[in-house]
Amino acid sequence: MFTPSRDDVRQFFTSAWQKHRTNAVLSPLETMAVEIILLHPEYHDILEDPDKAHADYTVAQGKTNPFLHMSMHLAIKEQLSIDHPPGIRAAHQHLLTTRNAHDAIHIIMEALGEVIWEAQRLNKPLDNERYLELIRRYATRH
Repeated sequence: MFTPSRDDVRQFFTSAWQKHRTNAVLSPLETMAVEIILLHPEYHDILEDPDKAHADYTVAQGKTNPFLHMSMHLAIKEQLSIDHPPGIRAAHQHLLTTRNAHDAIHIIMEALGEVIWEAQRLNKPLDNERYLELIRRYATRH
């Protein structure tokens, strides 16, 4: 299993953004990262400033961690590409009937964040059925 460090993740996103800005050749994964970065102009200055790129972003500070957010985008994109957990692609397609693609991903991200938190809190594996159920539930309230 690939488990990059916090610095590895930050370096990956900042490097992909720098390559994009200088028209350098991007790997397929970097291309996916740049697509996500382009959806979030509020993160561009963070990716261009080394001090901001290495800063702490905590809920206690009232800040969203941009690197966690973009990493979750990548994870969900991968889940959709392989339909794992089975049914996530159908749930996503259902969301797209009432929302734009970015909003649909954010609903999935909210569900993913909750099941990850639950798995960590309970020291259990991620519950795929709960994940899909939360996506369906969140789809009705948004």
